[in-house]
Parts: sequence; C-alpha cells; structure tokens
Amino acid sequence: MKTSTQWVAHFELNATQHRIDWSIPPDITPEELAPLLRSLQAWQLGETSDGSHLLRIASNYANRIKDPDYISAVNLFIKEEQKHGNNLGRYLDAIHQPRLKSDWGDTLFRKCRYFNTRMDFWTLTVLTVESAAQIFYQSLKDASNCTLLKQICTDILIDEAPHIAFQAERLFILFREKFVLYRPFWRFFYKFSFFSIALVVWFGHRKLFRAGGNTFTSYIDKMTYKYHKTIARVSSPVPHPRFKVAL
Repeated sequence: MKTSTQWVAHFELNATQHRIDWSIPPDITPEELAPLLRSLQAWQLGETSDGSHLLRIASNYANRIKDPDYISAVNLFIKEEQKHGNNLGRYLDAIHQPRLKSDWGDTLFRKCRYFNTRMDFWTLTVLTVESAAQIFYQSLKDASNCTLLKQICTDILIDEAPHIAFQAERLFILFREKFVLYRPFWRFFYKFSFFSIALVVWFGHRKLFRAGGNTFTSYIDKMTYKYHKTIARVSSPVPHPRFKVAL
C-alpha cells in the first residue's frame, strides 16, 4: 500500500505526462459515431465535476486521521479526472458535436453524491464507477478506428488503473475501522452497491458497450472479476497482511 505522500508524488508525476497528439485530425466515421456519441457526451459531462463535495468530505476525514497529504492526493485525483473530461470535450469540439449540459445518469450520481457524507460510501461509489470506466473506455477505443480517439482512451486507461488502486487501498483502511461484528453487513452492502451501480452504468451506455464488443453477460463477467480483485479483497474476513490490489 502507498502512503498519501506517495500518492501525491504519483499524481504529480503523472500530470507531467502527455500521451495525446492533438495534431492528428479526428477521422471517426458517422457509422462508428452513431452508437457512441450520446455516451461519449454523457461521460464527458460526468468527468468535469468540480469535486468540491468529495474534497470537503475527504478534508474532514483527513483531519480526523491527521493525514493532510490525503487531501492533496484527493485534489490531484480530481484534477486528473477533470483532465479526462477536458480531453473528451476537446474531442467533441473537434468533431463538431455539442457538449451536454445535463444527463440523467450524471444527475443521478451527482444527487447521490450530494446526500452522501460518509467517506467509505464515496470511496465505494468512485471505485465502482472507475471499474466500469475501464470497460467503458476500452469499449470506446475498440469501437472506432479513429487514431485520436484511441489515444485519448489509452491515456485515460493508463490513469484509471492507479485510480482503482488509490480508492481500493482507502476502502481497505476504512473497512478495517469498522466494528468486527458489523463487517458482514458492510461486506454485503459493498457487494450490493457495486453491482447495482454496475447495472445502472450498463443500461445507460449499453449501445457503446455493445459497439465495443461487449454483451451484457461479458460486461457482468468483467465487473465480477473486478469486484473480486478489489472490493472482495478489501472486505475479506482475513486479508493478506500486505494487501495489494490486483487489477
């Protein structure tokens, strides 16, 4: 597991990486774009959240555990997500497609996040969405022959793996703080929440997932694999003494 200081160093170093060649013109075809556009627009909107509510909750939590570097790490994590939104928005601009100002899925998640004041709920939600995002961006990458779009997706996918580790390690710490007799309930709650969110993501973006070669069954199989490699390990009754997320 990394310390918050180490995560700050990771995010700061990653911010210096530039993996997209914006001089390449977008060459996505109308046929490729048709099943992708709405989800691309919706996901771009979701990636542009200012993260103020998460940062406030993370700050309260970090002050409680006396780990100020965790606030910096979360802030850098939010900026990395915003970078994804900016890159997707720049791509939409390049193909002359509008950016959305609202979307039902984004509105739903924002309302859920707004009423959520627990650090573990936040971490669980973000971890689940990040897991689905790996499948989303791989599907988006596979669904088109556009070189620029593929570079954007590759850049995001490179970022997402550490994002999942960052959240899973924190959820591990939060789970270990819970009273041992209540842990079976929380284990069930984590699993129920993970797959509930996964289903919402599928039904909101199934056209894109299918365009990228996924069926509902293969999507659930991939999410189940991700669950067992992250949340199931986090909430294991007897965790490995040197917990490590396998992505």
